[in-house]
Amino acid sequence: MIDLSRLRVLVAVAREGSVTAAAEALHYAQPSVSHQLAKLEAEVGVPLLQRMGRGIRLTEAGRLLVERAESILAQVESVHAELDELAGLGTGRVRLAAFPSALATLVPPAAARVSAQYPGIELTLVEAEPPEALSALRNNDVDVALIFEHGDPPQRDRRDTTMTPLLEEPLYMVTPADRSWDGPRAELATYAETRWIAGCERCREHLVAACGRAGFSPIVEFETDDYVAVQALVAAGLGVSLLPGLTLRANRHPGVRLDRIPGMRRQVVAAVYGKPPAPQPAQVLLDALIATVSEPEWPS
Repeated sequence: MIDLSRLRVLVAVAREGSVTAAAEALHYAQPSVSHQLAKLEAEVGVPLLQRMGRGIRLTEAGRLLVERAESILAQVESVHAELDELAGLGTGRVRLAAFPSALATLVPPAAARVSAQYPGIELTLVEAEPPEALSALRNNDVDVALIFEHGDPPQRDRRDTTMTPLLEEPLYMVTPADRSWDGPRAELATYAETRWIAGCERCREHLVAACGRAGFSPIVEFETDDYVAVQALVAAGLGVSLLPGLTLRANRHPGVRLDRIPGMRRQVVAAVYGKPPAPQPAQVLLDALIATVSEPEWPS
C-alpha cells in the first residue's frame, strides 16, 4: 500500500524542485519531508530521487509515480467532493483559477449565485493565466480553471480535462479617441506601420499571427498583461492594441476608441479535471457560470 500523504509530498518536491521548498510549501519541517520520501521509496522498492548538490532530480520511476500520483490525488479529491454531495452540499469547497478580466466580470456574479444557493460551500479564487490555471488544475490545486483560447489549443492542455464552452468574446481594435486614421479602423492592415502594445504571451502570439494573415508583422514596442495600462498607453498616443470584450467590460478608458473586428473572437472555457460528471461542488460553480453567461447582457 502506498500512503497518499507521502504521494502528496513527492508531488510537492517535484513541483518545487527541492526538499526545502517543498517543506515550505507544505508547511512541514524539512526532516519530516525527507523522512516521508524515504518511507515512500521503501514502500515502492525503487529509488525515486537523485540528489544533485542542493537540489534533486526525479528518477525514471519517480517521474512515473509523480505522473500517476497527480491523477490519483485528483480522484481522491473527487471522491471527497462526491461525499459532500451525499451530505446535501451543506459543506464543501470549490477552488477556481481564472484570468484577470474574467475575475473582474464573469466570476463575481457567478460566485454570488453559488453563495446564495449553497451558503455552506467554501469558494476560493486565484488569479492565473490559462497555462498556469491548467497546470494548477492538473496538480489538484484548483477544481475549476477558467481559461481563454484563440483557437485549437495544444492537446496537452486538454489532457485528462473536460472543457465547457461558456462564451465567445469579440475582439476590438483599440486606438486613441482623438486621432484619425487612413484606412478602415476595424482592419488590422490599417495599422501596419503603427506601434503596437501587446499583452500576455498567448495574446501576443495571437496578435502576431493575425497581423501576419493581414500581410504584415506588428511593431511591438510595449508589453503588459495589465489591460488598464494597455488602454492608458493607447490613450496617450503610444500605440494601438487588440483587446477582447471582457477586458473592456471590466474597464473602459475614456480616451480610447473601440472598433469591433469582424470574424475575430476568443473563446472562454471552463475546465475541470477528469471525465464527466464533475464533482458536485465544481458542478455547482459550472452551473453558476453557465447561468451568468446566459443572461441577455452577455455576448454569445
